[in-house]
Amino acid sequence: MLILTNFRPILTTHHHLHTRRTHHTPAQMAPLPAPAVPPPTINPATIVDVPAIVRLVTAAYTLYIPRIGRCPAPMQTDYGALLTTPPPGSQITVLKQNDQLLGLIELQILTRSDHETSERRINSRAVDPAAQGRGYGRLLMEHAEAVASQAGVKAITLYTNVKMWENVEIYGKMGYVEVGRRVEDGFERVYFQKEV
Repeated sequence: MLILTNFRPILTTHHHLHTRRTHHTPAQMAPLPAPAVPPPTINPATIVDVPAIVRLVTAAYTLYIPRIGRCPAPMQTDYGALLTTPPPGSQITVLKQNDQLLGLIELQILTRSDHETSERRINSRAVDPAAQGRGYGRLLMEHAEAVASQAGVKAITLYTNVKMWENVEIYGKMGYVEVGRRVEDGFERVYFQKEV
């Protein structure tokens, strides 16, 4: 007869079996890194960009129609003509990401009668409403200021409609100083200027 002393049974539970084996479910596996999103690019607009420019400008400025009582000036601009036969010193620059138009800015060099460059004017700036709040408007403004500085221009002038009060506030925060108000083509405009 066999007598066992200090006998303790070894219990193997279902829980212990699972702790000894490693099972990775998809949720436990390390996630794959997200594909890198290329940074936005800023380049001169071309005639191919016109349909996207018109859509963006319409989306960005439609909300102002009830305030102003008519379509804002940028919605009345013929961008095809502006690109094919631009006024002297005028250029439209577009901001894109993955070939999607996110914003634009229209610049024009203003000259004095002696043909020396005096200032660069921003005639319009727009960002797709779906892309607003990401700093694209500021990026376009900084681009315009850099272009002006490289060209030896001493100041940038811009204007906005007095009823686009969001813009009036934004430009003030960006260092632009109000220099006047006047009515042009039936629009009440606030003019700003910033030295560069």
